[in-house]
Amino acid sequence: MPAPFDLRSDTVTRPSAAMREAMAAAEVGDDCYGDDPSVVALERHVAERVGKPAAVFLPSGTMSNQIAVRVHCQRGDAIATHPGAHVRIHENASAAAVSGAQIMPIGTRSGYAVEELAALCNEEHCGWPPVSLVWLENTLGDAGGEPWPLDLAGRGLRQVGAWAREHGRAVHLDGARLWNAHVATGTALADYGACADSLAVSLSKGLGAPMGSVLCGAPDFIERARLHKHALGGGLRQAGIVAAAGLHALTHHVERLADDHARARRLAEALADLPCWHMPQPQTNLVVAPVRAPWTHADQLCAPLREAGVLCFPNTYREVRFALHLDIDDDDLTAIIDIVRRVVTGLTPPR
Repeated sequence: MPAPFDLRSDTVTRPSAAMREAMAAAEVGDDCYGDDPSVVALERHVAERVGKPAAVFLPSGTMSNQIAVRVHCQRGDAIATHPGAHVRIHENASAAAVSGAQIMPIGTRSGYAVEELAALCNEEHCGWPPVSLVWLENTLGDAGGEPWPLDLAGRGLRQVGAWAREHGRAVHLDGARLWNAHVATGTALADYGACADSLAVSLSKGLGAPMGSVLCGAPDFIERARLHKHALGGGLRQAGIVAAAGLHALTHHVERLADDHARARRLAEALADLPCWHMPQPQTNLVVAPVRAPWTHADQLCAPLREAGVLCFPNTYREVRFALHLDIDDDDLTAIIDIVRRVVTGLTPPR
């Protein structure tokens, strides 16, 4: 059987030959002492691109997010998020388990408005936990990679961030796929960065690096973040090998994200007529399709597709997700469309 097409996530990519060459040639040091030149270069590069004065390289986006929680929150504080936030759904309740912070969801999977944030904060007068941290995310992964707009009447990132700061709340932007939002909307990365006190970007989602996240913010924030990096086991030695992969990705793989977005639209258009699901038009690289009756859950479709060589995974219990990425080219996409149509049309709907 030929190798499967892996659409489970945009993290499943393999380093390109050019990226491997950059990794092999990387200058390295001991990052725990702060003297790995490739790590220092990566941190400086990312901080400049997103408009922040300082940054720290970390193994994963989850660690970036959890360190942001630890720095911004005290035990017993609350974090305002939209319901599908990665920090709420996909990080094993670590905000509570590690930092003693409670997540309070507001709005919808497409974000929330200033009015909704204000209403949550007003409940502090009635004994609710204080909202010390306002959480933003871009793109909105649970919503199928939908960009959260910079400006939108009462609910854009800029409006929400400004209200939060005016009312003494810290703001963090989980920008794991901020590169996709930047390419899809044309919004400058520094404009997104200006909405938040801290933000994290991923190097392995969409950009093709094997690992890594960069947490950015003010120098005092990053100084405290480095302490938590070591406390949580994120201390790295000759990390320049993987930092070089990140630098290569930032130089060569950002603008090409538009190709992933175009292929996601092509996939959705080619599969939209199948009666098993509703197929909204994707805005970036994630195609999310809620199942339609008589289908009751996503894995009724994902499981046979995986067996046929198209690896996919539920976005939620009732939604199928396909993630496009740099390891999928136009010929691959043609084959994927053919397999999906053949498999799905051959399935017997459940009773």
